[in-house]
Amino acid sequence: MKKRTRLEVIRDILEILRENKQAKITHLIYKSNLSNNSIKPYLKELLENKMIEQNINNEKRTFKIASKGYVFLEEFNKIKIFSDSFGL
Repeated sequence: MKKRTRLEVIRDILEILRENKQAKITHLIYKSNLSNNSIKPYLKELLENKMIEQNINNEKRTFKIASKGYVFLEEFNKIKIFSDSFGL
């Protein structure tokens, strides 16, 4: 199985949030096939870049995709279609 690139992992996290509206970190870990330690830098980067939003309610932390995250997914998919058309 081919290892995912950093951008593919980011795409996967954003897709999970797009499909589920919001998710707890455990759900993201499970669905994205990452460990707790490996997902944290991605979440930090996505939060810093305002691609996802964090909500803390009664000590429960959830994440949801932000408008900038939707734009990233749209552009990423265009690039994927383009590179696939050249067999890359």
